Amino acid sequence: MEHQVKEIKQGINLHLLQKDKFKTNLIAVFLTTPLNRENVTKNAILPAILRRGSKNMQTQEAISMELEEMYGASFNCGIDKRGDNQVLKFYMESINDNFLPKGENITAKTIENLLEIIFEPLTEDEGFKKEYFEQEKKNMKQIIEGKIDNKARYALDRCIEEMYKGQNFALYKCGYVEDLEKLDRKELYNYYQNLLQTCKIDIFVSGIINDTIQETIINSNEIKELKERKPEYSQITLNVTAKNQGQTVQESMDVTQGKLILGLNVELENEDMQYDALIYNSILGGSANSKLFQNVREKASLAYVASSSYLKTKNNIFINCGIEIENYEKALKIVKEQLEEMKQGKFTENDIEVAKKCMIDAIKTIDDEQDTEIMYFFGQEFCSIKLDVEQYLERISKVTKEAVLNIAQKVEIDTIYFLRN
Repeated sequence: MEHQVKEIKQGINLHLLQKDKFKTNLIAVFLTTPLNRENVTKNAILPAILRRGSKNMQTQEAISMELEEMYGASFNCGIDKRGDNQVLKFYMESINDNFLPKGENITAKTIENLLEIIFEPLTEDEGFKKEYFEQEKKNMKQIIEGKIDNKARYALDRCIEEMYKGQNFALYKCGYVEDLEKLDRKELYNYYQNLLQTCKIDIFVSGIINDTIQETIINSNEIKELKERKPEYSQITLNVTAKNQGQTVQESMDVTQGKLILGLNVELENEDMQYDALIYNSILGGSANSKLFQNVREKASLAYVASSSYLKTKNNIFINCGIEIENYEKALKIVKEQLEEMKQGKFTENDIEVAKKCMIDAIKTIDDEQDTEIMYFFGQEFCSIKLDVEQYLERISKVTKEAVLNIAQKVEIDTIYFLRN
């Protein structure tokens, strides 16, 4: 059993990853909901409040003590942006029962505790506990205001913001201070209760799985109380919705190093071509052998960093260069030259093979970490064509120079963003 999916109820799926090589079981729950300005800040703060305490584990100390008694189990949660969706993520990991003294059922306890934290939060006067709510509002404000501290990440976020201005994908995953200040703990609690009954829910179990684990999840009170739903969420689309035709945006800040980001659109005809785009990106800027790394960083010595990444959910490639501010024009010129050389087919069969080998080596490590494999299969939930890891390897191995050249013709600069002093 590589990856089995069982529909518990409409809109709620249980994913089973039988992995005998691990001594731990990892349980993950993802709540997926459309990304929009009205709810982005609400969704962002929810995991932070939920981790503070639940119905029977009313403090973080109580949760920590419970985890410690479970032979040092661990819990984590957070928020993510996946295409035009926002995802609330919850994880709990514990030692598999096979490796414990006879008769102990830590896995069941893990499932029970994780579901309690997610579905039975601590409440007070028909809302979230006031103390936790207020403290997490302050913490979230610091996170939002602190996003400028990581200049490389900030520059990428700003490029996306300018590319997708007026669209949901432009939204910052942690929300906005002005919306945070308007939040009411009772309204937020009611919003969360509605979210639980309407969002897409995916429950993953990775490890040594038996029928008891499935039954524990399916028969839990928390899952039984959930309704059938037809969840709204965005799947991967081939429609390119950023239409800025090479706009340039420059922003001044107290920085010692310039951050140059190019947002590229990739116009694809079908979802299968995304695997060709992965190889294109690898040759362009995805490795130390790439054209950007070799020509912008190594030969011209214009960049501390010169790389690119392919964003499958929106069919964008983002080029990232950390440069001396006075080298902006030179660096941009060489980056554009690399894009043009790709269009002209100035790359070799060996470049293709090296890129494929790098990609295949990376794919083969997917099942080395339980959370990495879970995230891979969760990502497949948003694809119309779902591939297991072996099929993914096979598809990458079939990429040809002609296919990569075809992708090169479909790549256009949408936005050039430069963070300078």
